[in-house]
Amino acid sequence: MSANPPSAEPPVDPHVDEPAVAEPRTAAGEDPMQDPAPGAPQDSTAQDIASQDIDEPPAGTSFLAYFGRKLGGAAISMLMVILLGFFAFRILPGDPVAKIARERPMTAEQVAALRAEYGLDQPLLVQFWDYLTGIFTGDMGESYVYQQSVSSLIAQYAWPTLLLTGTAAIIAIVLGLWMGQLAAWKRNSLFDKATTGTSLILWSVPTFWLALILLMVFGGTLQWLPTGGMVSPGVEPGTFAYVIDVAEHLILPVITMVAVIYAQYLLVMRASLLEEMSADYLTTARAKGLNEDGVRRKHAVPNALLPTVTLVFMHIGGLIAGAVTVETVFSWPGLGKLTYEAISGPDLPLLQGTFVVFSAAIIVMNLIADLLYRQLDPRVRRA
Repeated sequence: MSANPPSAEPPVDPHVDEPAVAEPRTAAGEDPMQDPAPGAPQDSTAQDIASQDIDEPPAGTSFLAYFGRKLGGAAISMLMVILLGFFAFRILPGDPVAKIARERPMTAEQVAALRAEYGLDQPLLVQFWDYLTGIFTGDMGESYVYQQSVSSLIAQYAWPTLLLTGTAAIIAIVLGLWMGQLAAWKRNSLFDKATTGTSLILWSVPTFWLALILLMVFGGTLQWLPTGGMVSPGVEPGTFAYVIDVAEHLILPVITMVAVIYAQYLLVMRASLLEEMSADYLTTARAKGLNEDGVRRKHAVPNALLPTVTLVFMHIGGLIAGAVTVETVFSWPGLGKLTYEAISGPDLPLLQGTFVVFSAAIIVMNLIADLLYRQLDPRVRRA
């Protein structure tokens, strides 16, 4: 019994060619494993990928388009303010002509003539059209009480309001941001707990109540500071004594406004910096040899400032509009006190004028905040 022969591979016919393996097509004399010559043409897709920075996010809309969109929104908001300001004040209780008639004897004919002089005898839509055209031409009407144009009154009383609110805003911003970044960096320390707790208490205090307390203590009981007004009688304007006297009158209203508003900047800055403290770039900065103070000032704080930009500008506009209470308590001769007197009238043209100015301040500050935030944060530009 013979064993089966081992299996052999099938014979290969030498006359049959083996299938050739496809190789990359190259120019004559070129090695396909080598990079193309510097001047050789490349594929367009490869060129696009090579020329594109993969770390660069896609660009967003242009600045002009962004600015136009925000400006259009601000214009619509301003028109809504004008519309609301006219019709809302018309439903307030009280008749300005009747109040004037009670202050001095007037006949029915004189009352009717006074209504015609103020334009109150016209239909409501006619009054609104006159008011709207006056806004765009700079004529806001004439005050019933002061017998003076509203535009000139606003220009006269705007400077004291800007002085008061500007001083309070600068102090509140610097104090809030400085204490906020220190509180975050010293998280859970005694300083953090004390500053955060104090700011929350002051933030919850009503502005008029704090103003009355300061007025009674420092102006009444201790008699350290003036109780009202902007300047003492008899002080000559333009002198050094005038500047000192105005500064003394500023102390109590500025302290009142700063104590109430600085807490917002402190809390937002603290929260923003706490989010940045766990970022990897701070670890890299420490590894390069920077001390903690340098890491905080040069790296963490600039990035944490971004969320506070919008808050700062929005609150500046609201601060101007919110000066009514403080100026009324301290008899500060600004737009806030002027608004309070217009409400008690009611002095409709003056009330509408101050309302438009306050609303315009808020809208303009919001617009500036949006534009500035876009420049500071690249993510907004590419959104």
